[in-house]
Amino acid sequence: VQLQASGGGLVQAGGSLRLSCAASGDTIKTYNMGWFRQAPGKERGLIGGIRWSGNNYGYSDSDKGRFTISRDNAKNTVDLQMNSLKPEDTAVYYCAAGTKRKILSTLFTPGGYDYWGQGTQVTVSS
Repeated sequence: VQLQASGGGLVQAGGSLRLSCAASGDTIKTYNMGWFRQAPGKERGLIGGIRWSGNNYGYSDSDKGRFTISRDNAKNTVDLQMNSLKPEDTAVYYCAAGTKRKILSTLFTPGGYDYWGQGTQVTVSS
């Protein structure tokens, strides 16, 4: 499966962005889909994801209530809605797909995913 992330940009603190990940080459119905971010000098970390069954996972305490991941199997897309953005959310955001046989604990690290999008830059100004 090929993944294409879009929707990044420059936004002021407190603003919102909606990132979209479009899949091609296969249906996402049989994949666990995750969103990661990587700030300069930091490791790529999980924001959250949604399993092939539809259950969400992840979401740190700082992201809960601000970020929401949803999937549209008919459109073959997975979106990340980000509200109340903060300067520390500035990073490159990646979507990723992992085959459904992966157990939940593996999905919290990049190793739990088999396919990656190219990343989209999100910059939050103060």
